[in-house]
Amino acid sequence: MPRYPQRIVCLTEETTETLYLLGAGDRVVGVSGYTVRPPEAREKPRVSAFIHARFDKIAALQPDLVLAFSDLQADIAAELIRRGCNVVAFNQRSVDEIFQMIRMVGGLVGLADRADALADRLEGHLDRIRASAARFPRRPRVYFEEWDDPLISGIRWVDELIEIAGGDTVFPERRAAALAKDRIVSPDEVRAAAPDAILASWCGKKVNKSRIANRDGWATIPAVDRGHIYEIKSTYILQPGPASLSEGVRQVHALLGRVVGVTPDESLQPEERLDG
Repeated sequence: MPRYPQRIVCLTEETTETLYLLGAGDRVVGVSGYTVRPPEAREKPRVSAFIHARFDKIAALQPDLVLAFSDLQADIAAELIRRGCNVVAFNQRSVDEIFQMIRMVGGLVGLADRADALADRLEGHLDRIRASAARFPRRPRVYFEEWDDPLISGIRWVDELIEIAGGDTVFPERRAAALAKDRIVSPDEVRAAAPDAILASWCGKKVNKSRIANRDGWATIPAVDRGHIYEIKSTYILQPGPASLSEGVRQVHALLGRVVGVTPDESLQPEERLDG
């Protein structure tokens, strides 16, 4: 028997991307249907959505390890355990916990040194973003919208990345709530908070910026009045893994730079064309 898992199913994107970055992409035999990064992972068999899985298809792949995420996949994990699979479920909700997840994945597959090196590189990248954000003449106030009906504000790692990127979030007291229902805000609360920027990522659904701008009473919000409403794709900001610590935070930093009139250095520019 191999010392470390060789056939791994990843039920969310962040562990898939982590394994590829560690040089273990060949061990991934099944992925989530929402997987985007890296592009080559999309060629793997798709075995799950976020809260549903094709158990027979997973079993046919004969995995020696299944990686899951959060309480939302608890029922999937339980069923796979009943079917005899080895399952590890992560529950990272903060930037520090994302780094811990990366290192834990490395340990599980016998690549701890590579995982430490990857985490160190990503930490260094965040330090460069912080240093660049220190050049901003002011820190814009930011409302992050994770969902539109009801309005749901940002989870902890999103809020932390916004702060690293140079902004101040308008609902910091809600970030620690792991459940989306505990981060619901009212339109009146957002209007009263008067954010300078609205960043939206509707969990895989296309953001309708005109609908945001035309909400009752929102015309006077600085972000709406000055046209600072932006979409960030969920794969970059709502994926608690390498993507959010790299491309995600770069996009946030560049968008906040627009708000305050500062262009980040070329080395910190996003890879993908920015919204708007």
